[in-house]
This record gives sequence, structure tokens and C-alpha cells, in this order.
Amino acid sequence: MPRDDALFRELVAPFEPPVDHDLIRSIEAELGIRLPEAYIRLSRVHNGGHLALNAHRTEQPTTWATDHVGITSIAAIGRTAPFSLCGELGNAFWVREWGYPDIGVYFADCPSAGHDMIALDYRASGEPPVVHVDQEVDFRITAVAPNFASFVDGLVPESDFP
Repeated sequence: MPRDDALFRELVAPFEPPVDHDLIRSIEAELGIRLPEAYIRLSRVHNGGHLALNAHRTEQPTTWATDHVGITSIAAIGRTAPFSLCGELGNAFWVREWGYPDIGVYFADCPSAGHDMIALDYRASGEPPVVHVDQEVDFRITAVAPNFASFVDGLVPESDFP
């Protein structure tokens, strides 16, 4: 992630303290996946929170915009904050309560208050791509970035879009 330092300056109010090895392994075991190294690295410095760089360009239109998605926050790796990967409003909540497809890990929310989410898509092997899942159109899945590091590198302020 070439923009680590800039991203950390842009993140505000972490949801949980920085992660340690034991917490990471227990969250991965609970989710049944291996988190991307870039996500772990980010969470060791700033574990979840609201974003100042709150948009990402897309190749395909979404219900949010024709050329990008809005992103409110990134989930913490943990269990104590409501919007952490295994918190009360974490990954299991979106699958169980809202009916989101069980394709991987929902790690970022959007300004629509739950009507669309950003996920790590673990349906194929290898590093999971980042996708936008839109509840408003039968949970349509739209590619956002080839991996978490590229996703972070592509974050820009919403004001960059007209």
C-alpha cells in the first residue's frame, strides 16, 4: 500500500485499539478466512474508523453514482466495537439480518445506511478482490478493486466527483 502514511492521516477516530497477533488469528478463525496483509497492517496502526477519503472509482455504475461508490467507514478487526468484523453490526449481522450473500467479509459501509456494502470476495482462491454489493438491486456485485491494498490506494474524497 504505497499511501499508508497519507491514509493514516486521513482516518479519524479508530473504532478499536490496534490489533495484535492473537486477536487477528482468533478473528480469522471465527470468520473462516485469512485477512489480507494490507488490512492487518492498517489495523495495527489505525483499527477501523470513519474515512475522510470516502469514495472509490468504479468501472460500472452503481445505485450510488455512475462512476464511483461512497464509503463511510472501515470495520475494525475485533469484537468490541459495534462495527468491527465480529461485532454486533459486523459481518454476521449483514449476512444473517439483511440477507447479504455469504461471499466473504463485509468490511466497509456506505452512506446508504445498509443498502449497500463493501466486501472482500472470497469466492475464488488467492487474494480476495474488493466488491460493492448492492441490496437495492438483488445484491448485485460490482468489482471495485483487485485487492485491499489497491482499494485503499484508490480512495479519494467524494468531492473529487461532480
